[in-house]
Amino acid sequence: MNPETDKKKTYDLEERTFLFTKNVRLFVKTLPNTIANHEDGKQVIKASGSVGANYIEANESLNKKDFCMRIRICRKEAKESEYWLRLIKESNNLENVITVNELIQEANELKKIFSSILEKSK
Repeated sequence: MNPETDKKKTYDLEERTFLFTKNVRLFVKTLPNTIANHEDGKQVIKASGSVGANYIEANESLNKKDFCMRIRICRKEAKESEYWLRLIKESNNLENVITVNELIQEANELKKIFSSILEKSK
């Protein structure tokens, strides 16, 4: 194992946002089949996917203003993901509550990371 490679994997934000989106989708598949869960699930899938997609767009931005705008969108979508996950958690009697708590924590950490990126970009 190469420590430099392991460090890069740990801090690869594109990969981290991808895994967040993937894990949200896997979680949504486990929810009871109700109208509310169907609608909330669609919302959290869209928001979580937008975090990573906009981060990729930010990395390809042409200027600092565009970069900051995309990072703001990432932060906003991470906040929204956290909201929908909390709503799903609070409105269901989930067997996999540990999973949803981990996803809520990850959304919160991503939100903080994007806030930090914005601060450093000023």
